[in-house]
Amino acid sequence: MMKKNFVFYACSLAVVLVLAGFAACEEESDTLKPSIELIEPAEGEVLLIGADVHFEMALSDNEQLGSYKIEIHPNFDGHDHDTKAEAETEPFYFERSWDVSGKKNTSVHHHEIVIPENATPGDYHLIVYCADAAGNESHIALNIELSHEGEHIGHDHDD
Repeated sequence: MMKKNFVFYACSLAVVLVLAGFAACEEESDTLKPSIELIEPAEGEVLLIGADVHFEMALSDNEQLGSYKIEIHPNFDGHDHDTKAEAETEPFYFERSWDVSGKKNTSVHHHEIVIPENATPGDYHLIVYCADAAGNESHIALNIELSHEGEHIGHDHDD
């Protein structure tokens, strides 16, 4: 009886050690953040109020992308003594996410951000976030300016 218990425990221990060895050999989880290459708009660019924003970037990940988000918010304190301007304009806020799952690399090009005619001119932050399928996140932040005297940069494409 004692010999049977010893063999049982020895076999059980061997099985546990083999399973632990297999678990140690499994691939490590994805810990690398995705890469963002923002092409347009550029740092310090003046964007035209009342027009769409030409947005272009390249995203990549070592495993699989998940989604990206664009956020635009004011970078000013709202202090103004011109009551007429305050009544006619509103600070511009934009936030939207897009799904890019199932891809390791993708090029993004769109004109889905439209700055309304009543947007308050001034300094803004534009932030791009990208998350991969494992939840790792990268971001890029830049300063832009919204202006009525901005330049709508033309380019050739069919979009």
